[in-house]
Amino acid sequence: MTRSSSMIELFSPAKINLFFRVLKKRQDHFHEIASLYQTIDLGDNLQLALSHEDRLFCDLPTLPLDSSNLILKAAALFRKKTGLPIFMHCQLTKRIPMQAGLGGGSSNAATTLWGLNELSGRPATAKELMIWGAELGSDVAFFLSKGRAYCTGRGEIIKELPFVEGSCWIAKPLHLALTTASVYTNCKPDLFPLRDPLEALASFATQQPSYFNDLEISSFELCRDLSPFKQQLLSLGFHYVTMTGSGTAFFCIGDIINPESEKVQFFDTQFIRRRDNSWYRAC
Repeated sequence: MTRSSSMIELFSPAKINLFFRVLKKRQDHFHEIASLYQTIDLGDNLQLALSHEDRLFCDLPTLPLDSSNLILKAAALFRKKTGLPIFMHCQLTKRIPMQAGLGGGSSNAATTLWGLNELSGRPATAKELMIWGAELGSDVAFFLSKGRAYCTGRGEIIKELPFVEGSCWIAKPLHLALTTASVYTNCKPDLFPLRDPLEALASFATQQPSYFNDLEISSFELCRDLSPFKQQLLSLGFHYVTMTGSGTAFFCIGDIINPESEKVQFFDTQFIRRRDNSWYRAC
């Protein structure tokens, strides 16, 4: 992290879902979930500079830069909650693949809230930022935690957990993409296996962690190439291969030094955490 009185540069991490249980569809049209979230050192970079208006710039030309972007929504929410006339220019350097289930947009929003709070003298507590973040999206609050948490509700109810070291490969198929909305629209929780999320959580304190993702069922129905893609990754020798979020990226665990496969983007990642009174750093 670099910082001056009017500029701050921050790492914006991706996340994986070590397990993901979809329990039911709620009356508010969201879904009740239970998941173990973990931040990793694959991430974007945000440079925030105080200005007289909000402007967003990005090295990825296909990314929307209008008011639909969560970075600009986060800036507007920060002004609303604090009453401060804080505006920013933001330069976003993208590395987290889009439509991957890695939480890139939510992470960018959380990072923006944190950065603006730093630049304006910390008018909000970390807990307040987490509560505000939940208004922007289901995953935003998680990124304002310490980086490992059991998340319930629609993802905004956070139970922080002690950091556990770990690593994985992220595998993103280059030509397969799904929107979160389409995956959840196709989601049928009544047909999912009856797995107790608290038992799944407890398994991560043993030598036999329970990696699974209920959303694989709906994602594989929408994109027929995803199931063969998972089998392709397993054939490389990984012990566990599980989709993260609504996909289409997978996290892969195993002693593979340099996996290679056509039309696949691989990232070698480590688990990371956020320490007290500071932001995430890449390994």
